Amino acid sequence: MKDSIAARLEQIEEKIQAACRRSGRERRDVGLMAVTKFQPPRAVLAAWQAGIRIFGESRVQEASGKFLEFWKTHARNGSHELHLVGSLQRNKAKVAAALFDCVQSVDRDSLIDTLGSLTIDRESPLMILLEYRTGEESKAGFVCRDSLFRAAERALSFPGLMPSGLMTMAPFTGDTAAVRSAFRELAAARDELAKRFPAGGWPCLSMGMTSDFETAIEEGSTMVRIGTALFGERGA
Repeated sequence: MKDSIAARLEQIEEKIQAACRRSGRERRDVGLMAVTKFQPPRAVLAAWQAGIRIFGESRVQEASGKFLEFWKTHARNGSHELHLVGSLQRNKAKVAAALFDCVQSVDRDSLIDTLGSLTIDRESPLMILLEYRTGEESKAGFVCRDSLFRAAERALSFPGLMPSGLMTMAPFTGDTAAVRSAFRELAAARDELAKRFPAGGWPCLSMGMTSDFETAIEEGSTMVRIGTALFGERGA
């Protein structure tokens, strides 16, 4: 598994670098997250050995089972991050606030309030990204820029939170124009957000997955979330 993941990572890197060249960007401006949901611990280890230092999980309980012990033995030196990219229910928020470095899927005001109250005494602020709905109506996220801006103001009022940018899931379609439009909308929303709330910084645009990460980079993504392209089809 180690060799196959390293080989896939090399191919992904080539595509990231090519997308950066096409859009006049530097490779260092794009973070690569390994989405390890449903992957066994040995896959996490193989990704770590290949050089990955940002991991994404969708479920709090699954992440806890995989990473609490893993960090004890593999994360003593150097930076590393664990991000929640799946929906977060209120009854899991306390564990999530302690386990994750960033919650990318903040999609409603009540979740901001919950995380804000849970992180008052956190040693370092919890990074959060506001999820913005740019695709299908079935997706989660704030539904318009006004609701997004209200949420940003709310998040900035909590000292234990560090609002750091936006996240989206593009529509699942072969229509590249529709996907590109979704990414452009997220980038435009972030630019307006930075003008309205310059203290926030808002450096992160988390957009792009296995099927569309090259387009996402061309449209300004600063973090791509890669699962299948790195680990293969589930169960492979």
